[in-house]
Amino acid sequence: MNRRRGKRNTSWEKDSRHYNKSVGRSGHYYHQQIVIPGVLRLLKLNSMSSLLDVGCGQGVLGRAVDPEVKYVGVDVSKSLITYAQEMDDSESHTYVVGDGENLRQEELFTHISCVLALQNMQKQDRVISNMSSLLEPNGRMVLVLNHPAFRIPRQSGWGEHPNKIQYRYINRYLEPLEIPITMHPGQEKSGLTWSYHVPISYYAQALASAGFVIELIEEWTSDKQSEGKAAKMENRARAEIPLFMALVAVKR
Repeated sequence: MNRRRGKRNTSWEKDSRHYNKSVGRSGHYYHQQIVIPGVLRLLKLNSMSSLLDVGCGQGVLGRAVDPEVKYVGVDVSKSLITYAQEMDDSESHTYVVGDGENLRQEELFTHISCVLALQNMQKQDRVISNMSSLLEPNGRMVLVLNHPAFRIPRQSGWGEHPNKIQYRYINRYLEPLEIPITMHPGQEKSGLTWSYHVPISYYAQALASAGFVIELIEEWTSDKQSEGKAAKMENRARAEIPLFMALVAVKR
């Protein structure tokens, strides 16, 4: 990977109130319809499981996990952790402030998740290595990413061909990128956070180096449907171009 600048603050602490309000108790539409059901299906938790959720935010996954399952949510934002604690009354669920690049736990877990958070962490290979160190042998990890090949901030988007085909364009893919993200587009004094793009091969290499074997890759599309004259074109493109990529890795 290219040399990157010094460590940036990518926490959502400075925008935690707005973020918590927008996500709510049950999550955004895609949380509810695609991401959370998919994560729970891939994790395959049972009553004996213990789950470490890295980059848990305000606990949207934790609230969907069975209250009897041991769950620890970790996020670098103190305010988001406070919101998570307030909304989850399970005695088996714990939320702590922590940095994914420097995870500290005194126990091993049977399962680990990182849901739509890894791409906001600057040294993703270090995060993956840290997660491996906290996972039991043969433990199961589920990562969910904004699809690295099709959803690259500022470097991808939709276009429309004259023959009424909607297509996805990609300007850059293989090179690692640091991409500033405006938290509130349209607002004059909106804060910034950062997204870190790497190609899919980066994740394969980082997982292998950390002792993981990739068991499964799933690509999740949107289930929304358009109406009107362009509906057929938009629905076809939406069904073909995935929004998210889920990786299931097992520690060997």
